[in-house]
Amino acid sequence: MTDRALRLVTRRDALRAATAVAGGMVWTRLFPRSFTQQPTAPPADHLAAFRAQIGAAPIQAHQLAENLTLLSGPGGNVVVLHGSDGKLVVDTFVQPAWPKLKEALAGLGSGPVHVVIDTHWHFDHADNNAPLHAAGATVVAHENTKQRLSERHHLAFLDLDTPPSPPNSLPQQTFTDSHSLSFGGETLALAHFPPAHTDTDIYVHFPRENVLHVGDIFFNGRYPFIDGSTGGAVNGMVAAADKALSLADKDTKIVPGHGALATKADLATYRDMLASARDRVQKLKSAGKSMAEAVAAKPLTDFEATWGKGKFNGDTFVQIVYTTL
Repeated sequence: MTDRALRLVTRRDALRAATAVAGGMVWTRLFPRSFTQQPTAPPADHLAAFRAQIGAAPIQAHQLAENLTLLSGPGGNVVVLHGSDGKLVVDTFVQPAWPKLKEALAGLGSGPVHVVIDTHWHFDHADNNAPLHAAGATVVAHENTKQRLSERHHLAFLDLDTPPSPPNSLPQQTFTDSHSLSFGGETLALAHFPPAHTDTDIYVHFPRENVLHVGDIFFNGRYPFIDGSTGGAVNGMVAAADKALSLADKDTKIVPGHGALATKADLATYRDMLASARDRVQKLKSAGKSMAEAVAAKPLTDFEATWGKGKFNGDTFVQIVYTTL
């Protein structure tokens, strides 16, 4: 499907997509109540509607350093290293956001994008690999990202089916454990997290600017999505947070996959929530409780006001944790 076709997804299409799964706990959280209460309509392309909804968000720019900018909005957080040598981009938003991303990148200088780094395989972080590669950029990612992008997936908790990505959107350069990349007078450190949010997650460290992009192992201020279908696990999320904390100091600017720019203290608070949620759900599972019984026990009630404001509420997050233990 072309970018233009994605941009033309209408509100009626989105209503059809949402009503096709009205009553589903997760989808209800993903779309406003007004969407899920419409009359029944024929099924639509859930993935296109999901992309359109995310892609409608505006891009907001925040300067991290003289030559480093955070772009937030339609599908997480993008970091751009820019200067006389051109640009390096970490993550690329969803397809419908391409015109806005292209405009935002042009506003950071006339130099071309030479390097794109994917923090993991999910489409809201890698959707615009293809147009950036077509314009001359080399896409760098963990080797598992290339493999996962090449496959068809069903993301049950999002009720989404994703087809294999076209060849021109796949990474051209991959690594296994770690990778050092020099660009614009800066030497970046890239390294793989053991399976956490997925089995493709990496961090990107900008040591000179003391900025650390950790991708979706960190959802700041909300319960995260853990993709068990591609290797994600709650224990791995806790371990990844511990690893990221070891790389940071009190002044490090930590870029989460989703949510506001964070500090080490913010990440530590998130890590403790993850560990507590894991321990509480594990106790119920070890006692022989079914997933439905674990949800009914409401083990995350005291977390809800702080962490339940994103796409998932506590009941859904209990299910996510339960299935990845």
